[in-house]
Amino acid sequence: MSTGNADDIEEERRLLYVAMTRAKDQLALIVPHRFYVHGKARGGDKHVYGSRSRFIAGAVMEHFESIAWSTAVAGRAVAGGSTPVVNLASRMRGRWRD
Repeated sequence: MSTGNADDIEEERRLLYVAMTRAKDQLALIVPHRFYVHGKARGGDKHVYGSRSRFIAGAVMEHFESIAWSTAVAGRAVAGGSTPVVNLASRMRGRWRD
């Protein structure tokens, strides 16, 4: 996200518009949960949380289908917006078995 002057922000908006209007059959907008910024934190790297584009307002979001990464990877949608239950202890034990 550009945080500079008004011209930088307008260029960012234009690039998003061009990218979205070029889609022919499907459009997927992906927002990273977080990403790493190297060399910024004292004593090492740090991460920052990703956010939706400032140009896609909350009112527009009702026209999008929102899928969480874990749901997409599993290949199934979670009904009612509930979070799938994961038995983390069992999964970790499974990694140490031969």
